[in-house]
Amino acid sequence: MAFADLGLDDYILDALDAMNILRPTPIQQQSIPLVLQGRDLIACAQTGTGKTAAFVLPVVHRLLEEPSEKTSVLILAPTRELAVQIDRQIEGLSYFVNVSSIAVYGGGEGEVWERQKKAFQSGVEIIVATPGRLLSFLISGVLDLSSIRFLVLDEADRMLDMGFYDDIMRIISHIPKERQTLLFSATMSTKIRQLATSILINPAEVTVAISKPAAGIDQQVYFLNDDEKDKLLYSVLKDEKYQSIIIFSSSKDKVKDLYRNIRQKGFSCKGFHSDLKQAEREEIMLDFRNHKIRILIGTDILSRGIDVEGIDLVVNYDAPHDAEDYVHRIGRTARAASTGTAITLISRKDFPKFRRIETLIGQQVKRMEIPEEIGKGWKESDSDKSSASHSRKKKPFFKKKKNGTGKGPATKPNTPNG
Repeated sequence: MAFADLGLDDYILDALDAMNILRPTPIQQQSIPLVLQGRDLIACAQTGTGKTAAFVLPVVHRLLEEPSEKTSVLILAPTRELAVQIDRQIEGLSYFVNVSSIAVYGGGEGEVWERQKKAFQSGVEIIVATPGRLLSFLISGVLDLSSIRFLVLDEADRMLDMGFYDDIMRIISHIPKERQTLLFSATMSTKIRQLATSILINPAEVTVAISKPAAGIDQQVYFLNDDEKDKLLYSVLKDEKYQSIIIFSSSKDKVKDLYRNIRQKGFSCKGFHSDLKQAEREEIMLDFRNHKIRILIGTDILSRGIDVEGIDLVVNYDAPHDAEDYVHRIGRTARAASTGTAITLISRKDFPKFRRIETLIGQQVKRMEIPEEIGKGWKESDSDKSSASHSRKKKPFFKKKKNGTGKGPATKPNTPNG
């Protein structure tokens, strides 16, 4: 199937051709016709499947069919990085047509607020925004959403995980009920179903490749002791076949430590985390895209919504808290049918998380031998025996009541998270 078969405007087809986007992905093939028909849509697809174009293309087409000088499209995204990325795609895909858009996000200096405010006042057709900043504009009376005809929630599951539900519902209360609503999510949880029920009307459903890593990713795992991780990491980074690398850690403090240590080893690298100013984060991403930086080290904020071509290697320095995030992390490589490598470093304490990852993806990750100069690591079989032994010995732990007449579960002491 070609994009021309989907009934898109010729100017949009010209833009796709200029961007060398030749054929629609499965999510685009299934979603675009439904959006063009005016249907509400709930679509389940991972990042890297072309989901952004799956809603941008038909929405821009609809704007060309029914032009308006007022703001007609609102796209909500969980992070500034994703909002900027979507806005860039809109700019590229609407290059040959007169459609205006702006990314609206928090952070930055007062001049950012003023620039976004002026865009609203001068008239912009598409707003791509994070919920918090958009709500601030609504509360201040600067923004009017009464002309919105298309509402898109991208990575809706991530927005709910980040606690944006109330903000989203407050924003929607300012939007006309007669609208077309598109909800895109990487997972289809109960919370997403409930949200869809409350804001969509008789939606069509599209599901593409949930929780399955791309076939082109060579997945590898090393079972290492904590003091062996850095040694193996440095040996991997010395391999010059990897020219564009992302290293993930679940801890912001660990990201900072890794950045300092890797930089001291003489590697070209940058750390990416929430303590950085927005301008710093944008500069780092631009340098990484342009290959001025070889190694990017970050938390799971990088695992979604960051679209960079040509990443050779993803390293999971530790297991993510949620198994689903493993798929998002390694999905940064092997995009658009290319190939890539994903290496995961697992300590004993992370092994239960790793088990959940393999259950989720439905496959076993390739076990790798640890080079002698790195250390001995630990054996997966030992962990299995330990788990079995613990399971056999474990007994219900009850605390007797003072009168000795009954039993109740003992209160466990508070323990720090991770």
